[in-house]
Amino acid sequence: MSLEVIYVTRHGFRSPWSVDPSTGNYTASIRSPTKLPTDPALASHGVEQANELAAHLLGVDPPIEQVYSSPYYRCMQTIQPFVHNLRRTQAQASGNVSGGSTSRIRVDLGLSEWYGRAHFEHPSSAPLNELQSLFPEIDADYASSPAPSRRGESLSQLHDRAAKVIASIIRRSDQEGHKAVLICTHAAVVIALGRVLTGQMERDFGAFTCGLSKYKRRTPTSIEAHKGSANKTGTEATIPVARDGRESRSQVPPQIDPAGNVDPHPHDSRWPDLGSPRGGEIGLYGGWTCELDSDCSFLSGGEERGWRFSGDESFLEVDDSELWRSNVDSDTSTGVDRSRIESHDSHLHPVVGTSKL
Repeated sequence: MSLEVIYVTRHGFRSPWSVDPSTGNYTASIRSPTKLPTDPALASHGVEQANELAAHLLGVDPPIEQVYSSPYYRCMQTIQPFVHNLRRTQAQASGNVSGGSTSRIRVDLGLSEWYGRAHFEHPSSAPLNELQSLFPEIDADYASSPAPSRRGESLSQLHDRAAKVIASIIRRSDQEGHKAVLICTHAAVVIALGRVLTGQMERDFGAFTCGLSKYKRRTPTSIEAHKGSANKTGTEATIPVARDGRESRSQVPPQIDPAGNVDPHPHDSRWPDLGSPRGGEIGLYGGWTCELDSDCSFLSGGEERGWRFSGDESFLEVDDSELWRSNVDSDTSTGVDRSRIESHDSHLHPVVGTSKL
């Protein structure tokens, strides 16, 4: 049996922090359980969202057989209620009080938060042994993907990372015979995963707190039909631009883009090419369809804290006199209208009101 469905969710509403872009000094008014200012726990509202998400996830079809998470506390805390519920359900069905191996959380560093490129090192997540003391559900035997650079990433590097980690998860799931898996991560990664799975590299997929997305694997027949349609229409790849948030259409590979607007040191990006071994083998860049896009119908607060890309979020040219805060108005209403999602362009506006984190 091969993997058929990938569920993706963003962590719940969290506590805020701030960063001085001239020094890279991160601070938070509320102490994190991991003692890291950029690794806060969920706010009380986020805990409520996590519990509502957990109840909803027990009824999804096909049912979730394996859980993957970013190593950050807020993601682990978001998914923990569901894992508890899943373990309880498995124990009742099997008579095994410890539940099955699939009710453990696989922590993958490749699902970590996205930070823009900087002249300083961004904080990392807590080490696995420390996380295990806080979340005993962690699968200590899981071999994670590499962590992103602590100097930050360009937009193209983020897409590369998302492609690598989801490729690894798909291959492992195929080998293990899992039909459906769940991933809990951060807004930027939620969007990047949607892009590399569907091949819609210019699309702003939804990324609401505890919103649930669902991606279904295309059949070989539908993939061939999709390739044929793309070839007939002359579909071109959309290359995200690193500096000003706009996108340009080009058939030139990003590493030799004449405009010089993409990362000058690319990884191994492959834009939508369904005929390539990398894309065709596991269905990246068009082999998956989005059936749910950050659905929040099961959450009492509906769609909240939406976020989308607007530029590369680089710290390299931020005014040193400004304090870049991760959240402003954290004590006010968190409701967000989908048609009026705030874009987050920290490069141009050091003080922002909505954060992906």
